[in-house]
Amino acid sequence: MLNFSRHSVILGVVGLVLLSSCGTPEYRTEKSHCEAEWMLKMPPVYRQEIVTKYRTEERPTGEMICETTGATTNCKPVKETVSVPYTALETVDIKKAQRDPQIASCTARACVARYGNSACET
Repeated sequence: MLNFSRHSVILGVVGLVLLSSCGTPEYRTEKSHCEAEWMLKMPPVYRQEIVTKYRTEERPTGEMICETTGATTNCKPVKETVSVPYTALETVDIKKAQRDPQIASCTARACVARYGNSACET
């Protein structure tokens, strides 16, 4: 019996989305047909949600790097890049996570039916 964790399912969906972002023109055509079909079957439901995002900042570490040339010493602070979380209000489609796997599955089925493989490769 297979046991898929939520994490592995999310990774699979992300993988399918990444694969579908490239692909052949035939794949993109089949995908656009499936997207249109599933947008009608499962239309977007938008909601504003508070999400956590991250930005990078340069912060001094407290260390200095000094360089002496003749009688002159120049020192510069050592900085590190840190990730800083912040919250933002975003409008999200709460049906997207349910719809995207359906689109990916529909596209793969259409490709297999028309081209004999799930990538629509000729």
